[in-house]
Amino acid sequence: MTLDDSRFDCSETHDGCQALRRDSGKRGVADPDDLPFMFSPPGAQTAVLLVHGFTATPWEMRPLADFLAQAGVASLAICLPGHGTSPEDLARRRWQEWYGALIDGFQLLAEDYPSVYGMGMSTGGLLLLAMAKEYPLRGMVLFSPYLRVLHWLAPFAGLLRWVHPYHDKPAGEERHKRYYSRRPVAGIHQINLLLKTVRRRLASISCPVLAFNGESDQTVDIESGRQLVDLMGSTFKIYARFGPDVPHVLTGEENPYRRAMFHQAARFIQELENPGSHLRVR
Repeated sequence: MTLDDSRFDCSETHDGCQALRRDSGKRGVADPDDLPFMFSPPGAQTAVLLVHGFTATPWEMRPLADFLAQAGVASLAICLPGHGTSPEDLARRRWQEWYGALIDGFQLLAEDYPSVYGMGMSTGGLLLLAMAKEYPLRGMVLFSPYLRVLHWLAPFAGLLRWVHPYHDKPAGEERHKRYYSRRPVAGIHQINLLLKTVRRRLASISCPVLAFNGESDQTVDIESGRQLVDLMGSTFKIYARFGPDVPHVLTGEENPYRRAMFHQAARFIQELENPGSHLRVR
């Protein structure tokens, strides 16, 4: 099995996804790989809303979408406003704009699929948590969830954004194409505001959850990831932690257990939809 299968890619043929792609293009997303995309295997009754992380793009979630499609699960990966454009664009965005993109994606999937799940990478998972109380997600998978950012200055982003607007984060050549090398501090401030909302809502979230953290995460406090799951009101919760060879971006090639994690995510959906059935990957 490969993680680059495009047999089920309907991004250019599904009217709703085409509209999302046009909207992203109007906002300045130029690279086709950074646009929203949709996979729909024949006969799928279940779909997943895929949400990338801060400074990333939908490209980050494509390997997961490939795996899910081969397991018979549809997916839609949205593009959060301010991403895939420029750090300056992201600095002007509010977390409510990111949240609005999730609502649009969820409503699009709910029109075609009776059962909709959410899977989010890091801040993408926080946004799913923010919407879970008001929108009926069947369950969610959180990759690198957190309640605290590791950088000690992160709590002061609201003030620092005026004197030190960007935080440089060196990256390799491929990552430069997909992730901003400069993080707008104003965006960190928006994450802080989002976290306040999420903390208030955790106890009222009741849908099943599967969450993963990696011990080599240099971005967020992984202990706060476990705390987040513990604070959720869900009665069905699974928390898994990978060892010191696993970084923050769990959906990337740097995670040596990526395939096993994808299998767990697909199995999580299958068990909720058809308990006791055997997971088959095409």
